[in-house]
Amino acid sequence: MTSPNDAIALPPHYRRAIRLLIRYAIVLAIVGLLVGISYQESTKKLPYEDAAAGVRIESVYRLAMTHGHIFTMGVFLPLALAGALVLARKTGSRELGPGALRWLLWGYLPFAAASIALQLYKGYHFLLQVRAHERDFAVIDAAVMGGSHVLRYGVWAVAHVGMGVSLGVFLVLLWRSLGRRAITA
Repeated sequence: MTSPNDAIALPPHYRRAIRLLIRYAIVLAIVGLLVGISYQESTKKLPYEDAAAGVRIESVYRLAMTHGHIFTMGVFLPLALAGALVLARKTGSRELGPGALRWLLWGYLPFAAASIALQLYKGYHFLLQVRAHERDFAVIDAAVMGGSHVLRYGVWAVAHVGMGVSLGVFLVLLWRSLGRRAITA
């Protein structure tokens, strides 16, 4: 006997994409937990007597935000997109081709990982500079990426624009696959 859930089977490229999204989310959840632990341990090495409250907050908040970004961009969003793929097919949307899923899998996922890595790098850059007794945050900020503003803005632009464009293209394709079909009983 078949159930209503079996009415629309997921094609193989959907199943592969969903498995990859779930695996990515699992790996990033582990990374997020490790970054949370690393953040806690790293900030312990910046004693309050070495850095006043304002300096301390300014030096650790970039790293503190990384933990949340990892879970949002690397765990929750991929799981939500996997769920959207399943729900869209189960509610009768047109099948997305492998090219549409490539925008998500080989566009968004790597660029999201790069964005997270950049945020982690910048967070540790600030924390380590303050631990080395630098208190001028303009100097710390200017030294990111070895002080090369072209490299810094180029790398950040590629990672963020690549992530946004890839996700945007996929979402438009998913939206279009929903169409305007009449729902039948």
